[in-house]
Amino acid sequence: MFAIVRTGGKQYRVAAGDKIAVEKIDGEAGDTVSLGDILLAGDGGEVKSAEGLVVSAEIIAQTRGEKVIVFKKRRRHNYRRRNGHRQSLTLLRILAVGDAKKAAPKKEAAPKAEAAPAAEAKAAPAKEAAPKKAAAPKAEAAAEKKPAAKKAAPKKEA
Repeated sequence: MFAIVRTGGKQYRVAAGDKIAVEKIDGEAGDTVSLGDILLAGDGGEVKSAEGLVVSAEIIAQTRGEKVIVFKKRRRHNYRRRNGHRQSLTLLRILAVGDAKKAAPKKEAAPKAEAAPAAEAKAAPAKEAAPKKAAAPKAEAAAEKKPAAKKAAPKKEA
């Protein structure tokens, strides 16, 4: 089964097992993403309904494309501009083309949600304890200091 998928403003014909390079998609290598904007689906020579279909893909790597040189010149005006650009790309391996039920859920969403509260819980006690001890001596030292003296205005020579 194949599908025509739109992502990053471009269209790609994909089937299970294909590898494609698309515009950058958030995620790390090994994460699973689902491409939901399916324009057409088919099996062999037959066209099937694309409603409810989802294409699931695994991120192979985040990479950058080849450098494109943009050179502008206006002759006889001494005008030359040289600029370069490298597009950020994501390499995808298509796992399955099928119903939304069959598509694998995103791996990236769950670990981040679980890891964030644990990291905050560990960091919170350390942050609270340290400032209390360090804040007391600073406050006392600031109270004992006198404000800085103002500088006298420079004298004008006549």
